[in-house]
Amino acid sequence: MVRFVLSALLVGYLPGALLFRLPVAHRDGRAALDADERVFWHVIVSVAWSVAVVLALASAGAYRFERLLAINGAIAVLMVLIWRWRLRYAAGSARAITASTLLPIAVCMLGAWLFFPPSEYVMGGKDPGTYMNEGIQIAQRGTLWIRDPMVADIPEPLSILFYPPHYSPYYFSNRFMGFFVMDRASGEVVGQFPHLLPASIAIGYGLNGLSGARQTMPIWALLGLAAIYFLAARLVGRAGAAAAAALVAVNVIDVWFARQPNSEHVMQALLFAGTLAFAHAAAGQQRFFGTLAGVLIGLQMFLRYEIVLVIGALAAAWACLGVDRRRVGWGFWLTLVPLVSLGLIYLSGPMRAYGAYPLGFTRDRGGWTLVAIAVVGVIGARVVASRTTIAPRVRRWLPRALAVLLVALAAYAWFLRQPGGGTTDFDADSLRVFAWYVTPWGVWAGVIGLAILIWRRFWIDPAFVLVSAACGGFFFYKTRISPEHFFSMRRFLAAALPAVMIGVVALAAALAAATFNGRRRGAATSDTVDRTPAWRSIAAGALTVALVAPLAGAFWHAATPVRSHIEQAGLIPRLEALAAEFTPNDFVIVESRNASDTHVLALPLAYIYDRSVAVLANPRPDKQRVELLLDWASRRFDRVFFLGGGGTDLLSRRIAATPVKSWQFSVPEYDTPMNAYPRGVTMKEFDFGLYRLSRTAEQADAPMDLTLGTLDELNVVRFHSKERQPDGRTFRWTRDVSYVILTGAGASTSEVTIWMSNGGRPAAAPPADVEVALEDRVLGTVRVDGEMRPYRFAIAPGLAASVSDGLDPVRLRLRTPTWQPSAILGGPDGRDLGVIVTRVQTR
Repeated sequence: MVRFVLSALLVGYLPGALLFRLPVAHRDGRAALDADERVFWHVIVSVAWSVAVVLALASAGAYRFERLLAINGAIAVLMVLIWRWRLRYAAGSARAITASTLLPIAVCMLGAWLFFPPSEYVMGGKDPGTYMNEGIQIAQRGTLWIRDPMVADIPEPLSILFYPPHYSPYYFSNRFMGFFVMDRASGEVVGQFPHLLPASIAIGYGLNGLSGARQTMPIWALLGLAAIYFLAARLVGRAGAAAAAALVAVNVIDVWFARQPNSEHVMQALLFAGTLAFAHAAAGQQRFFGTLAGVLIGLQMFLRYEIVLVIGALAAAWACLGVDRRRVGWGFWLTLVPLVSLGLIYLSGPMRAYGAYPLGFTRDRGGWTLVAIAVVGVIGARVVASRTTIAPRVRRWLPRALAVLLVALAAYAWFLRQPGGGTTDFDADSLRVFAWYVTPWGVWAGVIGLAILIWRRFWIDPAFVLVSAACGGFFFYKTRISPEHFFSMRRFLAAALPAVMIGVVALAAALAAATFNGRRRGAATSDTVDRTPAWRSIAAGALTVALVAPLAGAFWHAATPVRSHIEQAGLIPRLEALAAEFTPNDFVIVESRNASDTHVLALPLAYIYDRSVAVLANPRPDKQRVELLLDWASRRFDRVFFLGGGGTDLLSRRIAATPVKSWQFSVPEYDTPMNAYPRGVTMKEFDFGLYRLSRTAEQADAPMDLTLGTLDELNVVRFHSKERQPDGRTFRWTRDVSYVILTGAGASTSEVTIWMSNGGRPAAAPPADVEVALEDRVLGTVRVDGEMRPYRFAIAPGLAASVSDGLDPVRLRLRTPTWQPSAILGGPDGRDLGVIVTRVQTR
């Protein structure tokens, strides 16, 4: 525990606290900030520093958690030795803790209660698992770009079984979903996503192992709430800021994504912190906060490409500051420009597979020319806006024009926008779909509140307005994501949701102030004394809370199912048990993603538990290459295993597969419908078998007796998962076309018997007519009834041998009209079902 606390301080507090206290760059201005905001800056500066150090070390292949601690400790000691007692604030210069400090503490406590425990999303197949495994790979191997021996060691003629060339100019092949093989010969593998979030996951892993890696995301979400609070406090006061941050915290979008890895929550924290730093710089603290704003924004080039929208919005805000001749300081540009340049090199070089689309999109649409024009335009706009003859008009009319434009665009998106042309249905409905999560009243209260805020207080913080407009407008126009829910709501998490909630509170506060004729003063709006009677302020605050409370209640109700849900709970113990079946000297072949979902377990087995794993690229691999692979693997490894759920045609007459163990378990997953609100928790089934593979002499013809639903994975292709009847009998459902691999079938095979039932097929479904064939040679067709019974099919002499190539076993094909229970009977079962098969026997 002592080590954990000291390490956490070195990573997440001490460097930022000392940098913030340095007696340079107008420290008295920083000391004058409220005590709670000073603590926030200590943490956010430390986190940004530590993540940047991890990125720098890992890019050189030199990251170790102990090395990060040593660097942070050395920097802290150096600052203490150089400045010593001068690190203390001058007497009376630092604001003391006040009762209002309880507000951000309460918000963060609420968030901590909502956001923990995090999900157990460590498997592959989707974005969260990719982020998690990228981060753990940084922690374990110390580099951003993995040197994977399982890619480099497999001989080139055999590697096509796992890594067939994709003939892409950006990468060679796939290692796992979300991981690209960049160079097969050297084994270089790169994760799909930029590394800022994975770098922070690596820090969490160093602090507390796999649990710490999982806890990284809720920590980022808490930093996001704090950043929203301190920025909103400038616009709607501290009580209003607490209400806005609390609305964000209890919303189902925030609760859901706070528990699983996603880059949007990281962007939310750094975006609002960077925008707040920009505002402080514009208020007169250019040297420190201007530089910090450049760092916090520029770092996000290593997080998401969409940060270019924010950079453009901040450039526009800088131009607007010319009206008051305010500056943000050269430090902003001297840190932002180099970081953006490094980010572009990073995206076009090592991360070219990720950066190809956004960079190509920008290039192909003349984006770089527009950037150059925009730079000239922004500079020109600042010069023009600063002219004394024009500035008063800009000050008066720009906020009003922006407020009217905001309401007009929202009205168009809500009432008029329809799909057609290049506009998809989910793009056309983006604002209306957003209302599923914030309610229609919340959307319009937020829009009207933001319009009031822009009209009245735009010049307090133009950066917030323009950044929110850029991010929200861009994604409400084109979401650029699959309309799978909750997944698609990621687009609105970083900026749109917090901005709308701040607007909601602004509207409530405006109504309350108008009701009691009070006048609320923003944190940086005026230096006049607020003479509103205390009772009016208290009454206005109470009315504000009362106006916001119904929306908070709606959010709370909507998030109730999610609060009690832990995505994929129990998966990690199952993975640990599976990994324990192997040693690092075993080779595990996992079946293709085209065969079953077993491949999603391969990623954590390899990149968390350090097992030698490779995923087949094809459900029907070349058998001669498989035999050669087993010859090679028998010299390189102690044992060779196959892991599959049924769907891989792997066996030949010279490959022996010894059953080891059958695995069946399920983990909770939330519903993920397309273009619809999720309905609740479902269960993701895992059903696979483990086999030990070996080379053997060519096997002679022999009868086969296969019981389906046990260790049958290497004998069935395109069947549904294993099931068990009440009497204990195991079975599988067929699909429209399913196959059984008849090992041992040959010239002497004369008959095949299949035990089948139609499984209680309803009268509205088509008859269960099953066509049975050896490969393409039809043996016959039978109508299967509701009773489980054997159906025998004669095989003409020599037919089994004639349809076999002498190496591959014969495939028995079952073709059946299917029915869908959800379509005919209702309910959640959307499978296409053929017939039940319990046993297949040859003689």
